[in-house]
Amino acid sequence: MVTPLPTSLQPVKASARDTVLVTGFDAFGSHAVNPSALVAQALHQRQIAGCRVIAAALPTVFGLCLERLDALLARHQPMLVVCLGLAAGCEALRLERVALNREDACIPDNHGAQPQDRPVIPGAPAAYLSSLPIDAMLRSMAAAGVPVQTSRNAGSFVCNHLFFGLMHRLASVPALQGARGGFIHLPQLPEQGSPHMPLAQMVHGVRTGIRCALAATSVQTRTHACRAQR
Repeated sequence: MVTPLPTSLQPVKASARDTVLVTGFDAFGSHAVNPSALVAQALHQRQIAGCRVIAAALPTVFGLCLERLDALLARHQPMLVVCLGLAAGCEALRLERVALNREDACIPDNHGAQPQDRPVIPGAPAAYLSSLPIDAMLRSMAAAGVPVQTSRNAGSFVCNHLFFGLMHRLASVPALQGARGGFIHLPQLPEQGSPHMPLAQMVHGVRTGIRCALAATSVQTRTHACRAQR
């Protein structure tokens, strides 16, 4: 079932937005814990560059994760959305560049669904680019001592499903105009095997990336305001 776009969001001025939404996923498959939920939890209600972080753990379920995301977007209308997920084989924080309009699950989600070769949203574009400042975040996070890399796409499981759904909403919902968003994959925790990364280092890396993205968003907002006053 295709999740419809939200229609109840009321427009707000970009300057009034002071919220960063960070999402993780609950445990899935053979993973007893999902570090993305723990990183999100560690950042909840924190202040980064003067903005409040609201975090939530989403279900690893096609469709349902987007319904939960819609509720969060409607309630908080954030200026920045950073979705997190687990990529068990990666050695670094992985900044995803592209969300694909395709889902092709190699394992079932937490409700047993295993879609094969179908679009996330029929009729939507084939792909969206992340609107996070990926290259600037890469430099900032690396300078902070956190292993980080970029990736061409987020795969075809629930992570990509959420990423594409988010980017389609940011591109299509007028009340979210000007908000930036994207996806970061995380390694396993040390107790989950190798490769891995300590939780504290993941939190530090994501927080550093958010601070960098907020700086870029602030510049973008000021530029738009100046243009509007001309």
